[in-house]
This record gives sequence, structure tokens and C-alpha cells, in this order.
Amino acid sequence: MRRYHHSFIIPVMGTGHSIDTPIRVAPFGISSVISLVDDMLLEHIRRHYCEVFGLPYTSIPRNADNGRARRITAYLDTVREIVEIKFNEIRRQPFLSGTDKDRYFQMLPDASPLRKAYDRLCRMRPGPERDEQAGVLTDQMEPGSIDVNIMVKLDRTNFDMFGQPLSDDFNDDRAALRGYAESSVESGIVFSAGINRGLYNYIANFRDFYRDKAGDIKKRIILKVSDFRSALIQGKFLARNGLEVSEYRVESGLNCGGHAFASTGYLLPSLLEEFREKRDQLVKELRPTILKFYKSMGWEYPEAAMESQPVLTVQGGIGTYGEAQRLHETFGVDLTGWGSPFLLVPEATCVDDDTRDLIRLAGKDDLYLSDSSPLGVPFNNLRNTGSEREKHRRIAQGKPGSPCPKGHAVTSKEFTEHAICTASRQYQDLKLKQIDLLDQPESLKAQLREKAMEPACICHQLGNGALIALGIVQQKHAPQAICPGPNIRWFDRLYSLQEMVDHIYGRGEPLTPSERPHMFVNELEVYVDFFKRLIERFDGTPSQAAYIATFRDQVLQGADACLRYASEEPFPGENLASIPAVVEEQLARMDRLVKDLEQRLGQLTVEQGAAA
Repeated sequence: MRRYHHSFIIPVMGTGHSIDTPIRVAPFGISSVISLVDDMLLEHIRRHYCEVFGLPYTSIPRNADNGRARRITAYLDTVREIVEIKFNEIRRQPFLSGTDKDRYFQMLPDASPLRKAYDRLCRMRPGPERDEQAGVLTDQMEPGSIDVNIMVKLDRTNFDMFGQPLSDDFNDDRAALRGYAESSVESGIVFSAGINRGLYNYIANFRDFYRDKAGDIKKRIILKVSDFRSALIQGKFLARNGLEVSEYRVESGLNCGGHAFASTGYLLPSLLEEFREKRDQLVKELRPTILKFYKSMGWEYPEAAMESQPVLTVQGGIGTYGEAQRLHETFGVDLTGWGSPFLLVPEATCVDDDTRDLIRLAGKDDLYLSDSSPLGVPFNNLRNTGSEREKHRRIAQGKPGSPCPKGHAVTSKEFTEHAICTASRQYQDLKLKQIDLLDQPESLKAQLREKAMEPACICHQLGNGALIALGIVQQKHAPQAICPGPNIRWFDRLYSLQEMVDHIYGRGEPLTPSERPHMFVNELEVYVDFFKRLIERFDGTPSQAAYIATFRDQVLQGADACLRYASEEPFPGENLASIPAVVEEQLARMDRLVKDLEQRLGQLTVEQGAAA
């Protein structure tokens, strides 16, 4: 199985902002994730990098047979080739201060055996012994993993030139999986945003997702999950086909970038306690099923893999070395994911200058949870982006909605036989006409119109920043969307890759202010913000009342967990002292919200709604 020299990874960020991150950081041993949503964007970026590195390029047109899968395979193969070129250049360098080879080792965590061996090498006198040790260290260097991400809910049906639906194997999700499976990269594929049984069954068609005779898996399965129950359910489903989950990536439901899946108020401290207590079930309950499958196929399950354990990664709102150490030491987390802070690291991410400036200057009120996603899932957003300005321009011109150039987020059949996107001009025109015909007060119709025009073309616009940054398109033709998490407000300038890595490992001056509250209560605050959103949108139904009551109870349990850890000895740079005051403030705020709701509804309380 893969060795990780670093204790962090860079998660996927939109369709474009981490699209070439492996090219930038994998040669230094840092792992990162590429989105596979937008295959035409991948094609544009492949052409660019083939020109930069003098690699052969043959276009795969939009209407090519099996085009989506082929474009994804071609892009990943190109990325792997470039990473190998850059990595081998670093490996060939001498061990001299200031070289990229020196940077490779200097960025490793201090506790890494490889870093310790490098420090010893630096103290050795020139001679045969040092040369021998230098060769050993060079042989142990590895590039970072070129991981990929599929949002499993994006399973659009595609059609042939005659308008007839293609088979399910050509749906967006399966074509993306096939493109990854047929590529030459040996890495992990992250499945996010729920469970897709058809897609999970389809994985069994590709032998690289199973162990070879040495016990290795060339294509590792990584599940992004929001709780232990989801991890176990999905793990069991995959195990029926003998498929193992190599890594579970636990993400805060709201204190993250991109789409926000709030569940029922389950905060990270409570969630991670459950993983800590039940983690062994992820092997004990699944491995017998996997072994049974291997036996049914006539395969031998390698003895070397019998003691293997899935990796546990946590991401969402981590901001200091001390917080990362809390996750590692208290909860047994193997890796941490640092996403949004890397949007301010030009060496690591592909973001246009104007958008990066917006992020750098963003305050708390500039970062908000929006309804901009056509998927109907809350979406972390940034005010005054090119995407937001373009949306308002279209509305002002009386032409709301996007031309929908790519259509990856088509979900609605409200008005049409084939699904269309709720951010499209076609859908919003039809929806606004429907609202005009309603026999309702004008004030209500105005609210419905505003709601209908809120979705934006994020599946296309999340890639525009990368195209602008690489000089492929001009900014005036490419409105940019971006989706940083709320944690980004604590980072306020551009950073070098070395600076950010040193911050993660607690070296040098921290990049965040000392008054920044602990990640646990930062998460609590955004969950109370979401609770306010629930209260404001409460429709009076018993099911909604029950959800609100459950949400509140889960948040209260999470707040209690926060207070438990507040009394422990802090790790360096961990602001545990901030926890009690923030917990008190947020719980009082939540109580006020409940009282406001009860007053609005008269005798109907949240508890009465839950009982109903």
C-alpha cells in the first residue's frame, strides 16, 4: 500500500482550483485531489500543459465516441507523465541547500523518519559514507498521490447524435470512473456526496480496484463521509463485491468549502469520538465479506494484507498545528485535509489573481452559505465574484439564467422530458412564467422569483479561474466562481508553499492570529448559523419540527464535547481557552432562535412538532 511521507493532503477544490495541483505539489511528495466533473475543462488544461512540456497532443472532440472517459484518461496520463518528469528532475539533483531536492526534504514533518535521516545526512562529512546515505534517501523519495474525486450524485444520462439515451455506462459518473480506471495513475478515487449503488457495482468491472498478489491496490477507494453510519453502510455495500475502502475521509458538514451537507447537526468532536470507539468495525464487519468474495472468484487474498487497516482522514476548518495534533493524538486520525488555505498559495492552486484577491481580503460577512448550487444543496460562496456579478447582470437585463454550456448539473424534469439545470436560462424562464400565473400575493411571488433565480452555473464557472490563471481565456469572457470554506477568513495574504507547510507542521511563526477561536467552536458557530436558516425557513410541518429538534439536540451534544476538550492540556498553538465563551454565546443564540420560533407559532413548540 501507499506510503505517506506527509501527514496532510490537499483536498479537491471546485472543478478547477486543484485541477493541476498534483503537477505543482506531487513532485514534492504532497498528495492532492483533482475533480473529474468537467472533462472539457480537463481537455483544455491538457492541451496547455502538453504545449508547456513539449508533449504530443491529439484533441478528443466533444462528440467523440466514449469521449468523456477518454478525455479523463488522457488528462490523468498527462498529469502522471509531467509529475514523473518533474519528480525525476528533483531526484537527480545533488543534496545542496536551496535546491528543490532540499525543499522536498525540508518540507517533510520533523517527526518523519525520512526527514530525520536527511538531517543526519546534512551533518555528515563529505565522503563515501555520505554518498551511500544520499543514495538511500534518494531511493526512498516518492511523489505525492494523484487522487481524483467524483461527486456520485452527478450521474447525468447522455444522448447520441439522434437524441437517443446512451446506456448507463455512458452516464457522467460511470464514464468518469472508467476514465480513471483506464488511466495509468496508481492512486485513490474519492467518492463524495452520498451513495450511488449503480456506480459502486460498476467498480467491480476493473481489476485494479482489487489487491494484486503482493497485496497492493493500484486504484484505491476513498469514501468522503459525514458520519460513522454512512462509512459502515457504504463499506458493507462495496464489500459485497470484494471491494475495500482504503481510506475514509471525514469532513465537517458545514465548516468546509464547496457543497455543505449539514446532516442533523452532528459536530466533529462527537463524530470523531464515534469513529475512535468503533473504528475496528470497519475491518471486523467487512473483511469476512471481502474474503468470501475473493474465494468465490478463485482469487487468493494476500496474507500480507490481512493486517491492513483503512486510513482515517479528517478535513474541514483545520487552521493550526495544534488543532491537527488534537485530531492525530486524541482521535487517532492518520491524515488531515487542508483545503481553503491553499487557495492563497499560488504554487499549489490554480486561481486567477482577481479572485485570489477577493479571498485574501474576505471578512466574515463576505463568506456565506448560498443557494447557488443547481443541485439544491447549500453551497459555500464568496461575495462579488465574477459569477455573482454575471448572474446579477443577466437578471438586470431581463435574461436570467445561464446558457448551460456543459450541463453536468442537470437535475430537474419539472418542465421537460429530459433533465435540465435549474441554473439554466431555459429552466428559469419557464419557472418565472409559472410563478407569474400563480394566484398568490405579489409579495410571495417576488420571493419565489428571487429563489428561482438564485442558482448559478457553477459546474462551468468553477473552472474559469483556472483557465484565466493559465492564460487560456480572457477574464471578460469567463465569470469565475469559487467556494472557500469559512475558515479562510483567518488567512489574509498570499503564502509560499514552504510557508503553508511549515504552518501545518508548527514551524516558525503561525499564519493565523492568536485570537482565532478553536476549529471545534468555529464549526459550532456555522452550525448555529445553519440552525438560524432552518428556523427562518420553517414551514410548520411536523417533519420539519422533528428535524429542527434533532438538529438542536445533536448540536447540544457536540457543544458538550467541545467543553470536555476545553479542560485538557492544549497542543502548541491550540486555542482551547476560546471554547467556553464561544459555546456559551452560541447556545444562548440558539435558545433565542427557538424562543422566537415558538412565539411565531404560538403554542406549537419544536418539541411538540417532534412528538407529532
